Amino acid sequence: MIGVDGDRLAVVALDARRAQDVRIAGAKAAHLARAAGAGLPVLPGFVVAAAAADTEAHHAEGELRHAWDELSEGGALPLVVRSSSAHEDGAESSLAGLFETVLDVHGWDAFTDAVRRVLRSAHRVPVRQVPAHVGQEADGAARADMAVLVQPMVRAVVGGVMFGADPLTGRYDRVLVSAVPGGPDRLVDGSADGVRYHLTRHARLVRTEPAEPRGSRLLDRGRLRRLVRLARLAQREFGGPQDIEFGFDADDRLWLFQTRPITAMPTAPPRGARLLGPGPVAETFPGVVQPLEEDLWLAPMSYGLTLALDLTGSAPRGQLRRLPVVTTVDGRAAADLRLLGAAPARRPGSAFLGFLNPAPGARRAAAAWRTGRLRAALPMLAVDLMADVDRYLSELPPPEEMLSGRLFAAVSWGRTVLASLHAQESLAGALLAHDSGATAVGEALAVLSEARAAEPDDARLVARHPVLLSLLPPSLGPRPPLPARTAWAGVPRGTAALPAREGLRLRVRWVQEMQAAMVRETARRFTAAGLIDDPSRVALLRWTELTAASDGAGLPADLPERLPRPHRPALPAAFRLAAGCPVPEPGRGRGKRPGQGAGGGFGSGTAWHGTGTPPRHPVLVVRTLDPSFAPLLPGLTGLVAETGSVLSHLAVLAREYRVPAAVGVPDAQSRFPEGVRLSVDGGTGEVDVVRVAAVVDPVDPVDSMDIAAAVDADASGAEVRGAGPGGAEPGGRGSGGAGPVGTGPGGRESGGRPSTERGGPSRTGAGPDAPSRSRDGGDDGDACGPVPPDCPDYREGLAS
Repeated sequence: MIGVDGDRLAVVALDARRAQDVRIAGAKAAHLARAAGAGLPVLPGFVVAAAAADTEAHHAEGELRHAWDELSEGGALPLVVRSSSAHEDGAESSLAGLFETVLDVHGWDAFTDAVRRVLRSAHRVPVRQVPAHVGQEADGAARADMAVLVQPMVRAVVGGVMFGADPLTGRYDRVLVSAVPGGPDRLVDGSADGVRYHLTRHARLVRTEPAEPRGSRLLDRGRLRRLVRLARLAQREFGGPQDIEFGFDADDRLWLFQTRPITAMPTAPPRGARLLGPGPVAETFPGVVQPLEEDLWLAPMSYGLTLALDLTGSAPRGQLRRLPVVTTVDGRAAADLRLLGAAPARRPGSAFLGFLNPAPGARRAAAAWRTGRLRAALPMLAVDLMADVDRYLSELPPPEEMLSGRLFAAVSWGRTVLASLHAQESLAGALLAHDSGATAVGEALAVLSEARAAEPDDARLVARHPVLLSLLPPSLGPRPPLPARTAWAGVPRGTAALPAREGLRLRVRWVQEMQAAMVRETARRFTAAGLIDDPSRVALLRWTELTAASDGAGLPADLPERLPRPHRPALPAAFRLAAGCPVPEPGRGRGKRPGQGAGGGFGSGTAWHGTGTPPRHPVLVVRTLDPSFAPLLPGLTGLVAETGSVLSHLAVLAREYRVPAAVGVPDAQSRFPEGVRLSVDGGTGEVDVVRVAAVVDPVDPVDSMDIAAAVDADASGAEVRGAGPGGAEPGGRGSGGAGPVGTGPGGRESGGRPSTERGGPSRTGAGPDAPSRSRDGGDDGDACGPVPPDCPDYREGLAS
C-alpha cells in the first residue's frame, strides 16, 4: 500500500529499549528515545524501521496501521513524519536537512505517502557518507540504514534551535538560542531569520540580535531559564553540548523535537593568543612562500623589525625574544599586529593600568631619549648603509662566473644585511619626516609608462630600469611578467631622488633579487651534479640544510618526497591561532555589521547567484538558504544569504564543509551582482567587494596587475603608507628593485649616492641568523602547515 513490502518493515515504539539502537531506529529517533528515557520532554511516537535491522519486531503492515491509528487517534490528530537515518545527526556530520520531513500529516493515505517520501529521500545521502556495504534498492524501497520517525504534530507558539555551546566562537561557557514565532521549521529551512539570544551557562542574557523591546520578547526570562536547564540535562545525558530543536506549545509546555551533537565545533584560540594579520607584510609577500624563501627573506625581516622595536623601546625585550614579529601561517606571511602598533590596545582599561606601573613609564622615558637620538642620526645611518649595499652589489660578478663558495657567501651576506635594511626602513618610516612624496613604486610606474613602448621585452626592460622590480614580489621561482603598459604616471626622476625610507626599501628588493640569482645558479649546479632532478626543488630546503650541503654534508634524504607548499587563500585581516589554524578576530569592521557570521572561516571569490555555469571560485549569493543548494557547498568558496539563521540547516552544512558563510545580509543579490569579486568573513558576517583585480602567488605567471589599486598612488607616485612600528609599514610590495647581478648597485639612473645627504657613522649592526618559524620544514613556529582535517578552512582567494 505504501509502495514497500510490509514484511520488510518493523514498527518499534519510541519508549521501547530497542528504539535507542541507532542500527534499528536511526540516529534521530535513537537520540530522542534515549532523551525520553532520561526524563527529557519528548513527544510519544514510533519508528518504522527495516525488518532486517530488528528481528524482534512485528513486520506486518497491519502493525503499522495499528500504530498509526493509536498515535493519531484514528486520524483525528495530525502527525509529523521524519527521517531517521544512521548517517545523520552524528558527531562528525549532521547531514542537516538533506532528508525528508513531512509536517501536518492527516489521514492514512497522506501518512503512507509521507512514509514513502521519507524512505525515498535516503538516496540523497552524499556518496562520501555511504558505507561500501550499503546498496540501493528498487524505486520506493527502503535502505537498510533509513528509518522513519512518527510523532504527533505540535502547534508551537514559539520554536527554535538551541546550541549548548557557541558553534561560531568555540566558547563552551555560552548557550546560543535562536527563536521564531511558530515551530522551528521556518528557522532551520532558512526562510526566517529569528532572534538570537546569547546566554551564559547560568541563563544570564548577554545580548540579543536584533534587540527586542523588554516587554515583547519571544522568549522571556522564564523560558530562557528552562531552555538552559534543558541544554544542561541533554549535555549530561549525551556527554557533550547538543544541537537541540525545541518548541513551546499553547500551554507553554517545552518540547524537545530533536537533539544531536554539535558538529564543526571550532577550536577556540587559547587565552592570550596573540593577534596576527598579513597587513604589514602582505605587500612584500602577497602569496605562499616556500621554506627557503621564508628563511632568506621573512626571518631577516622579523629580526630587523625586532631590532627596531627594541631600539625604540616599543615593546619589552623579553617579549621580543620570545615571539617572532613576523611568522608564517600555512605558508603565508603574517605579523604580530599589536607589536607593530597595527591593532588597538588589548583592553580598554590597559592604558589606565599602565599608569599604575612605574616600569612602563620608565621604559617610555628611555624610549623617548633613544628615539630622539635615532631621529637625528638615522638619515646619515641610512645613507651609509645604502652606500655599503650599493658597493657590495656593484662588485659582484655574474653568478655563473662565481665559485660556489662565493655564491653561498653572497646569500649569507644578504640575510645579514636584510635585517639591517628592514630595521632602518621601519625606523625611517616611523621617525623621519616625509620630505618627498616619491616612492619606488611611483618611480617604477613612471618608468614603465614611458619606456614600455620602446622596449616590450621584460628582461631587457628590467636590466635597463631595475627599479621596475619594485612592482614584483621576490621569488626563487620564475620571475612574473611586468604589467602591461600603464597610463601616464608622471616623469621619472631617478632613484637618487627617493627619500631615505624608499631608498632602503629599494635596497631590500635589490638584495632579494641578488639572493634569488645566486640560489638559481646553485640549483643549476646541483642539477648538473645529479644531486637533484629539478632546480625548483631547492626552494624546499631550509637555509641550514643548504649551508650544510655546501659543507659537504649532502642534501636531506627526504628531499625527493617533499612537496611545494600549495596555494592557500589570503589570511583574514586579523586572526588568532587555534591549534595552528587561523580563527578570524570578530568585531574588526568599521562599526557596520549588515550580516551575521555563520562560521566556516574566511574566503573570497566571484559572486554567483546559483544559475548557469559557476565561476572558478564561486561565492554563492542567494535570497534564502534553500536546502536544494546543499550539493553545491563543497565547490563554493563562500556563501551569502539575504535571510536565514546561523543555525539553519544550510548554515550548519556550510560550517561542516568549511565554507565561509554570512546570513541576513540585506539586498545581497542586488548589492553583489554576478561577476563581482567578494570576500566573506564567516566570523563577523562582513561581505566586502574586493577592489584589487588579482593577487597571484610569486611563482605564478601574471598576465596583468592592477597597480593603481594595489599601490593607491596618484599620477605623481604618492607615498604608500602602512602599518609598521609607530605606523610605518615594514617592507612592502613596492620595496624597491635590484638590478641584475653584476650590473652595479641597482642600475641607479642618476649615479652617485642615492641621497643628497652625505657621510655618517656606521650602519645599524646586523643581527645573527634568525631561526625559521615554520612547521613545514620541521622547525617550530606558528605555521599551520598542511591543513588538518579538523582545521576550519578559509576558502580559495582572489587568484583567477
